[in-house]
Parts: sequence; C-alpha cells; structure tokens
Amino acid sequence: MKTILVVGIGTGSPEHMTVAAIAALNRVDVLFIPDKGASKADLADVRRTIIERFVTSAARQVSYAVPRRNAAEPDYGKGVDDWHGVLAGVFSGLIDQVPDGGAGAFLVWGDPGLYDSTLRILHRVERPIEVQVLPGITAVQALTAAHGVALNRIGEPVLITTGRQLGAVETDTVVMLDGQLAFLQADPELEIFWGAYLGTEDQLLIAGRLGDVAERIVATRKTARERHGWIMDTYLLRRR
Repeated sequence: MKTILVVGIGTGSPEHMTVAAIAALNRVDVLFIPDKGASKADLADVRRTIIERFVTSAARQVSYAVPRRNAAEPDYGKGVDDWHGVLAGVFSGLIDQVPDGGAGAFLVWGDPGLYDSTLRILHRVERPIEVQVLPGITAVQALTAAHGVALNRIGEPVLITTGRQLGAVETDTVVMLDGQLAFLQADPELEIFWGAYLGTEDQLLIAGRLGDVAERIVATRKTARERHGWIMDTYLLRRR
C-alpha cells in the first residue's frame, strides 16, 4: 500500500518546520508542489525553499496545477464539492507516481486540520492508501504570537469562522478567508488584531480599536494585494 503524508509547513517561514515534519519529508519518494499560477508563485517558492533547506534525500519533486474555482462560490456547498471532486482526480494521478509500497507528501500551508481541504480530497481518492498527518503552525498561532496576545481569555471560549459567516461578535472570534472585509460591518468598539503574510518577511500587523484602524487595514490590504498579486490575512476580534 502507498503512504501519503500531509505535512503542515507553517505560514510561510522555514523556521516554522517541526522536527517531525522535516523527518517526514526526508522519508518519502515524491514531494508534491501545487502550482496556483504566476500570481501565487510565492507559495510554491516557499515550499521549494523548505525542500532545499531541509530535505537531504533523493525525493523527486512533482508540480501540479491547481484548478481554479469560481470566486463567487460560497465557502461550502455544491460548487466546492465539485471542485474537490476535480482535485481528487488530480491527486489520484499524482499518487500514481508514487512507487508501490512507497510514500508521497503534500506540503500544506499552515496546518492540515484548519481550513485546508487536502484531507477531504484524499478521502475521495478511490484507491487504497494510508494517510498520515503531520501538524503545523497555524495562521491563528502565528497571529497571536506576532501580536504578543493570548488567543483566549481565562475560562472563555474562542470562535473560529470565515468572513462570510461573521455575525455579531459575542465572544473572542478569529476570522479567516475574509475577502469580503466583513470586519467593516462589525461593532467599531471591538478590538482587532490583524495580520497578513504571517511568518514571512512581508508580514504586516495592525491592532487597535476597530473603528480607529479599519480603514487603515483596508488600505494596507489593498496595497499589499496589488504588490504581491495575492493576500492571506487573519484577524482576531474581541470586546475591549
């Protein structure tokens, strides 16, 4: 049986790599590198930098094109399900390149268990494979570390959601995948801790009363996206 490792590589810094993740990459036969187009070439470059720095084995690198999905689709639903089906076919072809009894590895941004679909897609591959997961540093951890704050208050819960699902903020709330800038509709008296390109040399951080810094976040985000062609940002909202 073939083994597929899903390895969390952190949010962009090679320093985020765990000892377990490095060891995992060095015991596979094939390393799979996603290609999301020229505008997001940085994402593939980070993976190649990690491989160059930490992988000393003779593992083969295989790049694969990630099919585009309609940006107007909701975070969940039939559109994403169809997209996952297409990717399952791509993954099946990649797994064909792993020798019998061998192993391949997907290098996953952040952690495979938090707002990443690699595991869901692998579960749809119609062939016997063993899937092993190596956890990584998440954008949530990178965000709170960069701002020097704790994620939760003593004895209080934390909600992790998307921009599309953001409603009234009743508890400390982490928001990911917010292309709609949902924070502009939130209570201006909230405190926000915002970060983009977390863990990278291009890291951006803004914090303060939401009503005071919201427009600065919008402007900073716009400029950064125009410069890089893409943006990954995360923020924490809480009552002051």
